[in-house]
Amino acid sequence: MSETEKNINSNDYGASAIVVLEGLEAVRKRPGMYIGDTADGSGLHHLIYEVVDNSIDEALAGFANEIIVTLHTDGSVSIEDNGRGIPTDVKMDDKHEPKRSAAEIALTELHAGGKFSENSYKISGGLHGVGVSCVNALSTWLKLTVYRDHRAHFLEFERGKLINRQTAMIQTVNGPVEVSPMIDLGETDKQGTLVHFYPDKEIFTDITFSFERLSERLRELSFLNSGVNILLLDQRTGKEERFHAQGGVRGFVEFINQNRVVLHKTPFYALKTVESQGVPVTVEVSMQWNDTYNERLTAYTNNIPQKDGGTHVTGLRSAMTRVIKNYISKEGLDKKLKNDIDGEDMREGLTCILSVKVPQPKFSSQTKDKLVSSEVRPAVEDVINTELATYLDENPNEAHAICEKIVAASRAREAARKARDMSRKSVLMSGSLPGKLADCQEKNPALSELFLVEGDSAGGSAKTGRNRKNQAILPLRGKILNVEKASHEKLLDSEQVRTLALALGCSIGKDFDIDKLRYHRIIIMTDADVDGAHISTLLLTFFYRQMTPLIERGYVYIAQPPLYKITVNKKDIYVKDDHEYNKVILEIALKDAELYRNQEAFEKGEKIWGTELEKLADSYIQSSEVLQRLSLVIDRAVLLAITSGAQINLESLSQAQASAEALMNQIRDKNLKISAKQDEENHRIYLAIERTVYGNIRHSRLDAHFLNTADYALLVQTAQTLQGIVGDGARVVKGSKSQPVKNFEEAIQWLMNEASSGLTRQRYKGLGEMNAEQLAETTMQPENRRLLRVRLEDAASSDNVFSMLMGDNVEPRRRFIEDNALFVNNIDI
Repeated sequence: MSETEKNINSNDYGASAIVVLEGLEAVRKRPGMYIGDTADGSGLHHLIYEVVDNSIDEALAGFANEIIVTLHTDGSVSIEDNGRGIPTDVKMDDKHEPKRSAAEIALTELHAGGKFSENSYKISGGLHGVGVSCVNALSTWLKLTVYRDHRAHFLEFERGKLINRQTAMIQTVNGPVEVSPMIDLGETDKQGTLVHFYPDKEIFTDITFSFERLSERLRELSFLNSGVNILLLDQRTGKEERFHAQGGVRGFVEFINQNRVVLHKTPFYALKTVESQGVPVTVEVSMQWNDTYNERLTAYTNNIPQKDGGTHVTGLRSAMTRVIKNYISKEGLDKKLKNDIDGEDMREGLTCILSVKVPQPKFSSQTKDKLVSSEVRPAVEDVINTELATYLDENPNEAHAICEKIVAASRAREAARKARDMSRKSVLMSGSLPGKLADCQEKNPALSELFLVEGDSAGGSAKTGRNRKNQAILPLRGKILNVEKASHEKLLDSEQVRTLALALGCSIGKDFDIDKLRYHRIIIMTDADVDGAHISTLLLTFFYRQMTPLIERGYVYIAQPPLYKITVNKKDIYVKDDHEYNKVILEIALKDAELYRNQEAFEKGEKIWGTELEKLADSYIQSSEVLQRLSLVIDRAVLLAITSGAQINLESLSQAQASAEALMNQIRDKNLKISAKQDEENHRIYLAIERTVYGNIRHSRLDAHFLNTADYALLVQTAQTLQGIVGDGARVVKGSKSQPVKNFEEAIQWLMNEASSGLTRQRYKGLGEMNAEQLAETTMQPENRRLLRVRLEDAASSDNVFSMLMGDNVEPRRRFIEDNALFVNNIDI
């Protein structure tokens, strides 16, 4: 195509260029508008939040008190509540042909839902009717089960489209009408809604849900809605956590401060409904100061967090500053203070939770990150003005402790200002780069990267092996200051801190300027030992506390040096972990390998080899990885029986009992007991598994959810694929060696042992063990290296972790080490 033709085509902008997206196509086309980032995990977890928020709305309306969130082994998730259930009746004024059920409309149409009618929900987190329909649009499949009016109803969708539609003709006053009701599953004693979905891999970069991230959000909801039971089950690992918090946001503040030294034992707490601009606004707020230097303020509107604040936060801060400043002046606590107290001083060491509930709140976007409702600010100010003033007057000891902290913060701010002024004249703002820094030639920050390397030895190798055009190296000698326990003046006295600040060019703390950052990739490269992990943690603490935007924007990375070097026929292969090592060994093992099913096949020369053997081995390896993962939560012997062809039927109690007996007969283990049971609450049938180990009983179970997962399907498929592959007299051959085998697992293990014996393996413990060429090839060159991007998944969780691991309070850190010691491996001391 000529350049002239290109220009003509590019300017051909007419009616045909206008595209109308129907139904949920807009959500799939631009998911970021509705749920946020689809690459960093925030959008993925937002899917669960949207469904859970609907259940919470049922609780706020007084119709639900139990919510169960289950992470299934196949990567899907289900959310179930005991509310009223989504309406199942057909909506007759529906313009769609045929007339559809209300549930189908709610899941397939944008801006459709019960939140538009104030008769249904007085207070709600959902406003636009796009939440659950977005979840449906962005899921590979979604299954909806509604328990309502003593009947169970069901619908199933694929990428937002109904796949099991049933239609019928009904007679109305206007004649026969075609309708599409939900599928009736029969009678039930349950009440509520069950949404089960699998996120679409075409939309999300990674569909792995984080138990910790979800637990933080569900814990928030339990504090914000006292009396609601929320159960989080992780069938992938066997983790289980129940949230049933009392005390409202006051309990939330006490929970956040549990690992900190607080200045006053009783937090300030207020709960009040105020009429503002004709709108009833309920304000619930709690505050407690601790001895740290950081503010922790989280604001919610109708249970939805606003990370960007809004009118409620503005009202809180302005009123709090006014009330406390008046109290300090009235008590004469600022007589010797040479500078004025400002809001920044009052927020140092403050932990505050603010929750407002308001009908029809207004947000700046669908993600609800900022509240813009004008009526909320005066309501919050009214509550703080009266209630906080009363608290300070009625609790003089605690009021004085708070105010002394604020006065001290004001003095420290003034001292820090003077220190910064001196630093500007000397080191931090001198304009010269640190001598240790080997800078790159590139001046565009977006194309430049800085490696923070542990030790001068590895730093020397990195400098030699780097690409000088865009890779800078900064060796770190020793450990950086623990900034969690340091004041601003102490930070400025630290040589390591000054060196980092100069190298990055953006200063620290209140003077931090992201626009002056010299590198958009900051890569922490340390040894894979205890000291290396400690240095990484100290650096992450520094970036989180003093340069938070670096992490928020995804500029911080952790290098992943290889764990092993494998040498095969004088060729070096670098692998990152044991999983990848096994993959490499299997590939070597299958080369020129042959499998003979039985003695007759061996004599006739009928062999399985090449692609056919690779497919069988791949199926076996996949099931082995599933087995290893599921063995954490389900008895391994039972899983092995499934891979050997055992059938499980849970459709009735009698069929489940027959399955249990068949498993017992196949496994024949006196320490194992399997029985069929039925849950009293939801009447679900399951197999209860009990294994006796040294006098202790380990419990696990198999239920219908597990039988519907991709993991179970893979185990069954592997059993069918490998069935009959190995018989009497079977033999595996590689080169001049051969070995009789009894099963396929034995054949694979022999081949892998043979492959391992013909190579050398070196395990790396430190970067210094690699020369410059090896370090560059494995850890620094973009085409070969592996980097972990550091993300700020949950501010509350991150804040608590840094306070626990790096703070002064030893007890919570000791508990953490004791609780997690058994799960640690590959530590070199």
